[in-house]
Amino acid sequence: MEPKPDLDVDLRSDTVTRPSAAMREAAATAEVGDDVYRGDPTVNELEGRVAEQLGTEAALYVPSGTMGNQIAVQVHTNPGDEVLLEAESHIYRWELGGAAALSGVQTRAIDAGERGVPTPERIETGLIDRDLHRPGTGLLALENTHNYRGGRAIPKARIDDAAAVARDHDVPVHVDGARLFNAAVALDTPASDLVETVDSVMVCLSKGLGAPVGSVLAGTAPFIEEARRVRKLFGGGMRQAGLIAAPGLCALENVDRLADDHANATRLARGLDDLEGLAAADPETNIVVVDVSGTGYTAATFLEACTDAGIGGVEFDEHTVRFTTHLDVDREAIDAAIDRIAAIVEGS
Repeated sequence: MEPKPDLDVDLRSDTVTRPSAAMREAAATAEVGDDVYRGDPTVNELEGRVAEQLGTEAALYVPSGTMGNQIAVQVHTNPGDEVLLEAESHIYRWELGGAAALSGVQTRAIDAGERGVPTPERIETGLIDRDLHRPGTGLLALENTHNYRGGRAIPKARIDDAAAVARDHDVPVHVDGARLFNAAVALDTPASDLVETVDSVMVCLSKGLGAPVGSVLAGTAPFIEEARRVRKLFGGGMRQAGLIAAPGLCALENVDRLADDHANATRLARGLDDLEGLAAADPETNIVVVDVSGTGYTAATFLEACTDAGIGGVEFDEHTVRFTTHLDVDREAIDAAIDRIAAIVEGS
């Protein structure tokens, strides 16, 4: 069998970006210290910068978004509590049951429909009080942008309305904001405004912002103090972490250019939607979800053909695939992807 070609238009995720020359230089020249002792000046600067951008009292650098989310779950809850979250959310679907395995809490999913955030009425009925028979809701978890809902950018009002219901029941709110900056750019709203009424938020530096590694968890100073302990418990205590935090500082300069990724995603969606058998709605951010059922392909066989053509994507369900734009894919590459997929469809 002939080897498959390299993915020269890799749209599997915005995590596949390579660090820029500036990021590599920043890593090579970073001033470092022992971060467990809070002695790494580069990490300290990164945490301060992110806290300022998000409008929180403090922040904590963590190796991954999943770790950041799971730290938040443990800090906000007690063993035996219930976490209320959306049925297609990342914490529920893609974090290996970490809430149960790491924090001893159970999750209960509610369907929010295509918008990704449950209505206040749905949250009101979903929250439960602790009693002799039921655990009680310890945390409401939201997501912005919502990955599985096609990169939906959730407006401030929807977050605020959801948070208000939880607050009325003394339930804290955490936002998985892995792509929060995408939402901020798409909505032309400061990221700090989007999380103004929640208790904690996690943002990724290693997705659209292009850093090679790392996420940041933010919240109140007492929350972050406890989060620091839990990070160590989860194996996330790092030493001279300035080497990887320095590219994260460079990544923060990439927020405004996320608009380019959004424009490329729209161009890709419209080009694919014009092809016979494919259906793709205009994306709100950098995620393009394509229904391939009209081609006769399944998602798996369609992606096999794409891979053979040098295009990377991921399977969402039996007949749906996801393509994600990012800073390593320019308009010319998008046009090449459309042309190659057109050839696939025409040959089906």
